[in-house]
Amino acid sequence: MAESRQNLLLPGAARWPTDQPVVELRGVHKSFGDKHVLRGVDLVVEAGKTTVIAGQSGSGKSVLLKMMNGLELPDEGTVTLFGEDLARIGERQRTELRKRCTMVFQNYALIDSLSVAQNIGFPLAQNTKMKPAEIRKLVAELLEMLELGHAIDQMPASLSGGMKKRVALARAVITNPEIVLFDEPTTGLDPVMIEFVDALIRRTQQQYEITSVIISHDMASNRRLADTMAILAEGRIVESGGFRDVIGSEHPAVKAFVADAVVERMGRGEHPVDQVAEAAEPEPVEPAQVIARVEGLHKRFGQNHVLKGIDLEIPKERITVVIGGSGSGKSVLIKHIIGLFRPTEGRVEVFGLDLSELSARELQQKVQSRIGMLFQGAALFDSMTVRQNLAFPLIEGRRQKKKAVAERVDEVAERLHVQDILERMPSAISNGQRKRVGLARALITRPEIMVYDEPTTGQDPIMMRRVDDMIVEAAEAFDITSIVISHDMLSTFRIADQIAMIYKGELRVAGTPDELRTCPDEEVQRFIYAGSGD
Repeated sequence: MAESRQNLLLPGAARWPTDQPVVELRGVHKSFGDKHVLRGVDLVVEAGKTTVIAGQSGSGKSVLLKMMNGLELPDEGTVTLFGEDLARIGERQRTELRKRCTMVFQNYALIDSLSVAQNIGFPLAQNTKMKPAEIRKLVAELLEMLELGHAIDQMPASLSGGMKKRVALARAVITNPEIVLFDEPTTGLDPVMIEFVDALIRRTQQQYEITSVIISHDMASNRRLADTMAILAEGRIVESGGFRDVIGSEHPAVKAFVADAVVERMGRGEHPVDQVAEAAEPEPVEPAQVIARVEGLHKRFGQNHVLKGIDLEIPKERITVVIGGSGSGKSVLIKHIIGLFRPTEGRVEVFGLDLSELSARELQQKVQSRIGMLFQGAALFDSMTVRQNLAFPLIEGRRQKKKAVAERVDEVAERLHVQDILERMPSAISNGQRKRVGLARALITRPEIMVYDEPTTGQDPIMMRRVDDMIVEAAEAFDITSIVISHDMLSTFRIADQIAMIYKGELRVAGTPDELRTCPDEEVQRFIYAGSGD
């Protein structure tokens, strides 16, 4: 496979010459109803290179990616793939061109009922006459390169997020495509795994002679991977070129986008973790009361020992950020504090109550009713207005007067700056507004603890800053205790009063941001400074 470089779906086709662009977009416009997404995009994708497209959420990056392989066609302008104008050829010919071009989706798109080997080999099993033994041999070779040989017969449900990313990458390259389109390949991964996936993308690109187009918010990844980086804003490519040239642009949209991300993971002293410290050293604060305490916590699921003797205190009215790699046990720890899991060993105390001594009814009334949660996707009801979404927790299962509910909705909406969108539907508001509405709905019951599950995942640098500000503002305005699960180090060091790092089920360190910066533990330093080197 590695020697022939022949596309296994089109074994007789000659590969595209390296001195000609693989994809070209000229004056491309695209609208969906009244929404004009692309307004004259010009972009050239060079063969054998990596082109990264960055921009704010909602700027049209995913639409642009779909146009490159003909899943969307332009309203105006031209998109050529391997020299063919995609709007001027039929669907059958576009399908043939797509056999030379694969996509790695943000959410993996694995088939849950198929094993890892079957998922990776699926394109060959469905579209070629190759024998199962031949396909499995290719799969095994790929998995060894991706350090996943042991998982060949596992099911997707048993894999971590990082493992699923690698399986999706293997499936994308097994046919020997000439171009791979990556939609946010590192979203939801911890810093160490991001660095690992970046290295895999580079390695597969070189070994399989691939042209890569990557949509990414992560400026550290972009720095490592991009031969050319393009910034999409206002429906156009407003800047393109080498990474350093682009981030040095004076264009207002570019400056706003890279303001919080330019130096990400570029070495100690320049790292954002250090910059946050230099920019705003926290003032000394009085020791806080403890609102939740975990002692000697162990949790096993069958033979899987997930948590291994965790001791942790959550200070009242402070922001505690829990960090750690995928599968380290962060979410399992938080579910114990919420009362969703019972310890195998150890003790969990919240609001001064030992959770193991409470009945299910007492747990709900005395603990869970006093805790709010904001999930990654905000989880709004699409059939309700923003006002109805906010009112829902007060109405559902309770008897409160309409006037009291309306007053509480107006109060919370004003304090979280969403009063102007109360009559809109969720589909008509931005991602940032959805986050604020989701938080407002969680806060309307006046919780004493707020839990945030990866609140900045998938957000561009501008939106990430807004979400961070929102968490801090809510903590101060509502006098609540905040617990945040996070992979993002810039966000973590920006907002945290306390940081707790879980590593392979053990609490590696818990302390102030300064204490983590100076922690001598190599795993802690590796995690918070992942990718600092060139």
